[in-house]
Amino acid sequence: MDNLYISDWFDWKQARLPPLVRFINRLLRRVRSRFRLLRQPYTGSMMNVEQRMNLYHLVNQVLAFGVPGELIELGCFEGQSAVVIQRVIDEVDPRRHLHVYDSFEGLPEPNDRDGVGRDSFPAGFLATTKERLLENFSRYGLRPPEIHAGWFHETLPDELPQRICFAHLDGDHYDSIRISLEAIYPRLSSKAAVLIDDYCDPEVNPGSWNRLPGVKRACDEFFADKPETVTFLYSGDRPHAYFRKA
Repeated sequence: MDNLYISDWFDWKQARLPPLVRFINRLLRRVRSRFRLLRQPYTGSMMNVEQRMNLYHLVNQVLAFGVPGELIELGCFEGQSAVVIQRVIDEVDPRRHLHVYDSFEGLPEPNDRDGVGRDSFPAGFLATTKERLLENFSRYGLRPPEIHAGWFHETLPDELPQRICFAHLDGDHYDSIRISLEAIYPRLSSKAAVLIDDYCDPEVNPGSWNRLPGVKRACDEFFADKPETVTFLYSGDRPHAYFRKA
């Protein structure tokens, strides 16, 4: 199957902010406010081509080799990565189902473990609606996923599939990633693949984007006594990593 949609489906060019918005943002900077007026992120801003290629291949692998279980995404926002997962499911093994999880209220409150991410990505950032998510699936003619709305600590204990073959974790903050790992790990099938967004290892790639250090911190602590190793994947300037369940 072709995978040209990885680049063709997305808007890669961000339009310039209107003059009034730029003026208000300048005033906010002058008064040292951390808030800014922002547009909705354009579809190419959430994942670059390299990240989508890695996502495509990992999903393809678990389905092609028959790893048992369903596919999940924790932190789906408006579905810019979920549509790639669903497209691969539809073409390789349509019997599988995609489950997506999000509060749709934006990010939760960060804590001290999030470092610089505490100020850059405050509570409420990236709020959206289930309708925007479904619009993206409809736009590409894809079967909609099973949507689980709510904070991870509310939904994951009771609403995860019994077995999982693939997971995409995009929680941004320490607590979200740690809660996600603790919830999914016992349900992962052997050889299941887990892709972790925003995992940056400066020792491996010093030039990569490292604004959410809580992600790596949560992973390092969780896997300290586990047999799996989280491996950094090249993805241009937008970092992520993966592990495969033993």
